[in-house]
Order: sequence, then C-alpha cells, then structure tokens
Amino acid sequence: MKTFEYKGYDKAGHIAKGLIEAFDLKDAREKLAQQGVLTQKIQPAGAGGKPSRGSSRKLFDTSTRSLIYRELSALLAAGLPLDKAFDILIETPELGHNTTLLAGTRDRVREGESLAQALTQTHSRVSDFEQALVEVGETTGNLPSSLENLANFLEEDLAVREKVQTAMIYPLVVITLAIIALIVLVAVMFPAFSKVLTEMKVDPPPITRAVMGMGEFISGYGLIVFPCLALLGWIFVRRVRSNSAAKRKFSQRMFRLPVLRVPYTALINLRFARTLSLMLKGGIPFTESLCLAGRSTGNEWVTELAIKQSESVHHGANLADAISAIPPLSETLPGWIRAGEASGDLPNLLESAAQRYQRVWERNVARLLSLMEPAIILAIGIFVLLVALAVLMPLLSMNKAILSGG
Repeated sequence: MKTFEYKGYDKAGHIAKGLIEAFDLKDAREKLAQQGVLTQKIQPAGAGGKPSRGSSRKLFDTSTRSLIYRELSALLAAGLPLDKAFDILIETPELGHNTTLLAGTRDRVREGESLAQALTQTHSRVSDFEQALVEVGETTGNLPSSLENLANFLEEDLAVREKVQTAMIYPLVVITLAIIALIVLVAVMFPAFSKVLTEMKVDPPPITRAVMGMGEFISGYGLIVFPCLALLGWIFVRRVRSNSAAKRKFSQRMFRLPVLRVPYTALINLRFARTLSLMLKGGIPFTESLCLAGRSTGNEWVTELAIKQSESVHHGANLADAISAIPPLSETLPGWIRAGEASGDLPNLLESAAQRYQRVWERNVARLLSLMEPAIILAIGIFVLLVALAVLMPLLSMNKAILSGG
C-alpha cells in the first residue's frame, strides 16, 4: 500500500483534498470515485519534497522537525512499530501540511528504506547531521534515545537563532524609521525651504548648503542610485553564496570584525561543541563527528578546516591537537577536550563547554544591545541637531537682515 495526495471536488462541488492509501494510482482513483470525489490532481505523497504554496517557509522547518523527532521518540519508546508511529503522527493536527511529507516517508520505510534515508528524501531541510544521528540510532538499536537527543539539539539551536532575531528587531525598527525621516526631511522639506531662501536672497551657511545638496541628490538621483545599490548588494550576496572561495573568505573575515568577533566566535564554539558532544554520545567516530560538527557551525571556513583536521585524526592525530589547528576553536575548546579525554567523560565535558560558550554569547549579545540602543539614539540626536542648525541659522540671518534694514 502507498499513500497518495489528492485534490478534487466532492458531490456538493466543494474542494476536497487529503491523503488516501491505495496500491497504485488507478486504485486510488477508484477509491476516491467510490467516495464521490472527482479527482483533479493525484500524486504520491511527498513526491519531490516540494512545499505547498503559502506554506514553504514553515514546511518541515526546524521547529516542525524537532516536534516530529520528539513525538516519534516517545511512540517508539512505548513499543510501537515505526510505521504505526508514523500513522499516529500523520493524524496530528499540529503538523498541518507536513503530514503529506510524513506519509511519503512512511511509504519509503514500508518499502524497506532506513528511516535516515527516508527522511533525507523527504525534504532538503533534513541536514547531514540529522541523517547521521538517526543512522547511529538505527545501527545501535537505540533509535528513541537518538531521536530525543536530536530533538533537544534542534530546539536549543532554534532558541539561539530566535534570540538573535529578537535582539535585532528594535535596532532595525529604529534605523528604518530614522532613514524614512531622513528622506522626508532632506528630500521634501528642504527643497521648499531652499526656494524661500532664494526668494529672500539669503546666503545659506555651509551646513544648510550641505543638507540642501543632500536633498537635491536624493530627490534627483535617489530613485536611480538606491535601486542600483540594492541590486549590487543582491549580486554580491548571490556571488558569495555561489562561489565557494568567496564564501570561505567572507566567513573567515567574520572573525576579524572588531565588534562582532567575540560573540560570533562564542556562537561558533557553542554550535561546534554541542554538536560534537551529541555525535559522540551517539557513538559516531571522531572523524565523522568532526566533519558534521564543522557543518553545524554554518561557517564555510570552519567547515573546511574541520574536514581537513578529520583526516589528520584519521591518520592518528590527537583530537585536541586537531581542534587547536582550527583558529576560531583553538582558544579554550582544546582544553575542555583534554580534560574530557583525561576523565573519560568527553561528551559531558563538551556539553559543559557548550553551556559556557552559550553564556559568553548571551552576555556579549546583551552588552552589544545595551550599547547599540544609546548609540542609535545619539546618532538620531546628532542628525536632529544638524537639521535644526541647518534651519535656524538661515532664519537668524534673515532676522538680522530684516532688523538691519529696518
């Protein structure tokens, strides 16, 4: 039996869509016809792993996958077979459009594929790290525990990302409003003010001329310059993403930024240590664990160095020495690894290191935000002062000319 996704119309002419199990497409159409459904489109569930329109952003995202792994772990731990566990997951209303992909995954499992292979073919968002950890659980016979650890990792990683996004909301809103106010004042109000000064034959001071020149530039060339700058930025981003060498150089320079260097380095160490701990708990060898931990950082340069050092570990190098050869990880992480190897409890020591890096990252992000808010307010205050001076100084000159003429 296979699962098919269908869309059509019922006897009342209403749109009908959902899932149906059948031996093939013909059998599925016959079953739907018996139910009074006129099929418009029918295909194997999860075919191609393509997201539905309007739900592509949430389809099989990190939050959804963590929920799936956690519920699947609980069902398997309760003694249910894998396909029956998927039957229950498919009926979960919280999963929404993801049930179609899960039905496709269930069919692949029924056909003899491993869970790791079926998940990888379900959607491109399933990472190599997730696939490797599920494979370890299937190989060792401890799949529920592996899925539980994987769910915990994804939830913690999602919490880190959400903290970054939440922290950037206020600065982005303030900066956006400031830019809008700048454009309105300089491009709309000052040209009219310039005409008044010209009619009254008042020679504006340098600060007023500078602001008026900025307004003329924005009103005259802004519609051309700003879209061109946006286009150039888009081209640059596409080039960095498509060019591996450029992507590696950009990721390497991230560690040289004066303000972001410390929190970004802590974040990279956090992801690397937590992933490495989880992989070692799952029984994955050092060589594979290093590669997957490097990929989990999201930094191309660290990933490349981790893959290179995994080869040296494969040839007999010490794990701590291999980590020392990766500059962003070489400051304190090798010490934690040596302590873990000496105590025989390396996975838990790495988890403790990850918690320490998380505290460092959170502390530095909070410090940056506390400095960013007054810096933005100060910048806006300076801008308002300059605009006020650009307006008041010509008015004072006009008042002085009127009084002297009187």
